Amino acid sequence: MSDPSPAANPASAPAPHPAPGAFAHWRAHLPTLPQALASLLQTVVVALFVLTFIVQPLLIPSESMERTLLVGDFVLFNKQTYAPAGSLGRWLLPYRSPARGDIVVFHHPYPPMLIKRVVGLPGDRLRIAGGKVFINGVALGEPYAVFEPAAPNPARDNFPGELYALPGPQVDTRWWDQMQTLNHNGEIVVPPDQYFVLGDNRNHSQDSRYWGFVPRDAVVGRPLVIYFSLDRPSPSDVELILPEPAQPPVDDRLGHERELAAKVAAFARWRRIFHVVH
Repeated sequence: MSDPSPAANPASAPAPHPAPGAFAHWRAHLPTLPQALASLLQTVVVALFVLTFIVQPLLIPSESMERTLLVGDFVLFNKQTYAPAGSLGRWLLPYRSPARGDIVVFHHPYPPMLIKRVVGLPGDRLRIAGGKVFINGVALGEPYAVFEPAAPNPARDNFPGELYALPGPQVDTRWWDQMQTLNHNGEIVVPPDQYFVLGDNRNHSQDSRYWGFVPRDAVVGRPLVIYFSLDRPSPSDVELILPEPAQPPVDDRLGHERELAAKVAAFARWRRIFHVVH
């Protein structure tokens, strides 16, 4: 005769109860409120340190650096690459002076911060003829420069040219006064501790051609990476007049999930995220 006891019938045996100290052991590993607040405070301090001394976010608002940087790009720039001697950058990150071809972020009276590319270094003899930059008499190779359609502009296309007989409407008057002493035989010499900068979108950029040099102590950083990019149109894009397409018949069906996916995909330039800036 079979034994009806629970020990003889494992399937009918009651489920084992957890050890009395199991939940207490699990709760012991949860952080207390003071520990959680301390961890949050440490995270905030580290983030503030990084944003204050190492990197800073920047939104590209205009088309002046297309096609390198587009309207709507969010960029992190390194604040230590061009840091003054003896600063944090000496031991944390490499320190050096701006080089030709570098994209730099710098202080400017209006707007308070700009981003352009260094073209002329201290001591360079510089001129622009037909949109082409010449440094010390040699044409500068610039694969990054683009020339979108725009109306002719003597200050932009030939620098320093006959424009400086009178200041143009976009030229800063103080820069125009300074140009009277700098223009020698159709060239200018970049002064010590000054830089001549241009936008990559040469026909749609307000830069050194219009307001002068950038002092060395005004340079604050160099862009590193695009960490996000909103899909925003460029003001300099040429609008083509096309015939209106035939209107589809009215359809009152509810939209599909692919329509939402298309809107999300069009919200940002996903392929530009984490793109390294050169």
